[in-house]
Amino acid sequence: MELDRLLQSQGFGSRKMCRKLIVTGAFAIDGVVHDNPRESLDPQGLQFTLDGEPWEYREHVYVLLNKPQGYECSTSPTHHEGVHSLLPLPMAVRGVQPAGRLDQDTTGMLLLSDDGAFLHAMMSPRRHVPKRYVATTKHPVTDDMLQALRDGVLLRDETEPLAATDVMRASSHEIAMTITQGKYHQVKRMVAAAGNRVEALVRIAIGGLPMGNLALGEWRYLAPDELLSLPYEVPAAGK
Repeated sequence: MELDRLLQSQGFGSRKMCRKLIVTGAFAIDGVVHDNPRESLDPQGLQFTLDGEPWEYREHVYVLLNKPQGYECSTSPTHHEGVHSLLPLPMAVRGVQPAGRLDQDTTGMLLLSDDGAFLHAMMSPRRHVPKRYVATTKHPVTDDMLQALRDGVLLRDETEPLAATDVMRASSHEIAMTITQGKYHQVKRMVAAAGNRVEALVRIAIGGLPMGNLALGEWRYLAPDELLSLPYEVPAAGK
């Protein structure tokens, strides 16, 4: 792949902008400057620096972000900053999108990618991807409330009850619950229908992948073995 196309594919701007970066000596491999935009390199596994910052070529990116409060999962946020502001600019340029959304006041695990098939797999209702949350409640957690969530509660505008696939008391005012449907404000609405109210909500796992110890506002790339714990088969490089 020619260097200008390579940088463009990684979100560093238009092809013209990438040519300018290259000819000014911004692109280097192992400390050696490559200033010919037409130079062709095998991109797979390529590690380089741009203006001294290290990067690795990735055909697609798969990102885990620990979303703080006060951020919208939208490319066109209206009332709060968008989650893209927490990521390097090339992420947004190359079209990274959230795989589903969290409310601005909900924190925790958010997956993002520029792989359309991955996004579809994570968000498709037919996949029933499990998502686990910890909800802090206004009132004490009761056995009746837990049983109602296990049995299923009927939400407004729904024709059938929705049940948690797993729910347990985490403390006197906390529950951990897993859902697979992904309805609008589902956890908050289910808890309300069971006779309580969510005061704070954090997502701690998606599929078989836990959040881990990533700090609020921080992000990282998913490792290949972590992708295997999600219901999506990543295509082989170049396919």
